[in-house]
Amino acid sequence: MKNIAVIGSGTMGNGIAHVFAQSGYRVALIDIHAEALKKALATIEKNLDRQVGKQTISEATKKSALANITTYTDLKTGVAESDLVVEAATENVDIKLKIFKDLDGFCKPEAILASNTSSISITKIGSVTQRAEKVIGMHFMNPVPIMKLVEVIRGYSTTNEVTNTIMELSKNLGKIPVEVNDYPGFIANRILMPMINEAIYSLYEGVAGVEEIDTVMKLGMAHPMGPLQLADFIGLDVCLSILQVLHDGFGNPKYAPCPLLVNMVQAGHKGVKTGTGFYTYQAGSKDLIPAQRFRK
Repeated sequence: MKNIAVIGSGTMGNGIAHVFAQSGYRVALIDIHAEALKKALATIEKNLDRQVGKQTISEATKKSALANITTYTDLKTGVAESDLVVEAATENVDIKLKIFKDLDGFCKPEAILASNTSSISITKIGSVTQRAEKVIGMHFMNPVPIMKLVEVIRGYSTTNEVTNTIMELSKNLGKIPVEVNDYPGFIANRILMPMINEAIYSLYEGVAGVEEIDTVMKLGMAHPMGPLQLADFIGLDVCLSILQVLHDGFGNPKYAPCPLLVNMVQAGHKGVKTGTGFYTYQAGSKDLIPAQRFRK
């Protein structure tokens, strides 16, 4: 594999493009918005500069990585020569199904189609194509250039050959791939999201405050950040979407999203991306201050 297409230039998409380009692959970064692509390239360059500053890569590697990325606003043109497409669009099943149906017609017959979905069924995504055996999940962790894990999800029809190819490709990126089967939430979010949801319920029910809940998990369980801060970092809308997939997929009330989470998303308080969630975020400040409504 030499040519990789990445669909979506947001946080996950630009991170995925970054690691492929830094590893020597030619990357087509695709987004319908030209301004989003411009922002993504600036983010990638900033993150590469940070690596140069820490002496984890050379200036030459940085320049080579940036030269490996070409941007496109037209999906058909962007994926035409790709050996692998990694879709990193928003976590919405209808959007993803539309993208994969289009990809099936636009891509070479031998191309592998992967989704960075954090919870949506790979089998369902593959069902809208004529190449379900070549559809697979590549669930990168955020921030992509730093986090080592790639959750590799086999759909019902995904072949051993395709799975092995993606496992080896992930290793070539310096990642550690873990193979899992296609059930709601896979492994990472099937375990993580109920924990985050329970932390939100604990706040909702007045058991403890935002800082107290996060401090217990950081100091008592050695988590690098508490579940409420992590929810803000992931995006409360994304957390809600994943919990809804789990709830719908298993039909088990233990996955029902906390009403507080639902209300916060409806109010537009989605975490870091909107400047407020369980905490308030200000550009240039690393202070972690609970949002006004959660302060004592």
